[in-house]
Amino acid sequence: MLLKDMYLIFLGVFIMIIGVMIGVAFLTLLERKILGYIQIRKGPNKVGLIGVLQPFSDAIKLFTKEQTYPNLSNYLCYYFSPILSFFLSLLIWGVIPYYFNLISFNLGVLFFLSCMSLGVYMVMISGWSSNSNYALLGGLRAVAQTISYEVSLALILMSSIIMIMDFNLFNYFIYQNNIWFFFLMFPLSLCWMSSSLAETNRTPFDFAEGESELVSGFNVEYSSGGFALIFLAEYSSILFMSLLFVLLYLGGYNLKLIFYLKLVFISFLFIWVRGTLPRYRYDKLMYLAWKSYLPISLNFLLFFLGVKIFL
Repeated sequence: MLLKDMYLIFLGVFIMIIGVMIGVAFLTLLERKILGYIQIRKGPNKVGLIGVLQPFSDAIKLFTKEQTYPNLSNYLCYYFSPILSFFLSLLIWGVIPYYFNLISFNLGVLFFLSCMSLGVYMVMISGWSSNSNYALLGGLRAVAQTISYEVSLALILMSSIIMIMDFNLFNYFIYQNNIWFFFLMFPLSLCWMSSSLAETNRTPFDFAEGESELVSGFNVEYSSGGFALIFLAEYSSILFMSLLFVLLYLGGYNLKLIFYLKLVFISFLFIWVRGTLPRYRYDKLMYLAWKSYLPISLNFLLFFLGVKIFL
């Protein structure tokens, strides 16, 4: 490969990361605005025109604050786990099937599953290394929840993979030319949506940050930059899961306006759910994963296997 191509790839990755960061910044603003209107108030509206500059002022505030750390914490793990968590959430974006000179993945689905699995360790380490009971409990809950829902996520993905017989996310666009997989796999797509809510620790599955009983969960000891990085990692994952839902079930990747509108709509659903639904009970969350989603995804997997064999 020519050196110029390498430079172009690095430039493309850099632009993508900047784009993701700006997207995350405005997703937080969108969330605060929507939650404000759901609760019949305005949301941020002072900084800049109708609050447009609010995310940037928040970022400046968080990253210029003094970094505190507990005396009894395991300092290196405590310090580096938010950084690695953020790095992993950005790394996943490499699987997006671009039309131009970026990384083209033939095993994109496997790479996505690997990165999501590694994200669990970062939550666990940040909870454990804080050396606080609340943070440890939040970390343990997050690990149990994420591992449970990863099983159903992988099985739901396998049904789609069997339909197209490829791990490359670009091929989902080709196979959904005539009909979206959302209509072919309607129950599975809804299972995927709620599993991705659980996977990103969002309401009604936000037990890792159960404020009512665990103060703030696994990130309770973090402040300033460390907290900001955990926050950015979470919102980057939300944006990515919305994008993945559009890729898998709503027609795949294309550079038309409708693609971005679908993406914004799914991100809006994440926020809408947060503003509407109360938190689940923890045992019910586990029952949902193991007694509902697991049998459903296994049955559909067998069904699509049968469909594929007969076709």
